[in-house]
Amino acid sequence: MKFLELLGYFNYWVFAIILTVGLFAVISKANLIKKLIGLSIFQSAVFLMYITMDKVEGGTAPIIQAGVENQIFSNPLPQVLILTAIVVGVSTLALGLALVVRINECYGTIEENEILDAD
Repeated sequence: MKFLELLGYFNYWVFAIILTVGLFAVISKANLIKKLIGLSIFQSAVFLMYITMDKVEGGTAPIIQAGVENQIFSNPLPQVLILTAIVVGVSTLALGLALVVRINECYGTIEENEILDAD
């Protein structure tokens, strides 16, 4: 029975693992592209957490139907927030990649330690 209880939190375990992988990539990698990929993985983990919290057991889409009373609805707000966050995440990634291109043009490298040595 304990195993089934832990399996009920599967999405949260996946969230924690993906979040840790993304954070590790951001902190440990010296390559700026790899840091941006880690940031993207980190953002995806946060998206998964919000979508996981959205699900209501027995809930349906919030559409009022005639003749149906005491219906349980799932909250659509987390989904809307995640759609907005995805757009912001993609634009942030695009800006980061543009900055990496400019850094590469100026310094001739995208390795963080080589950039710091050049300064």
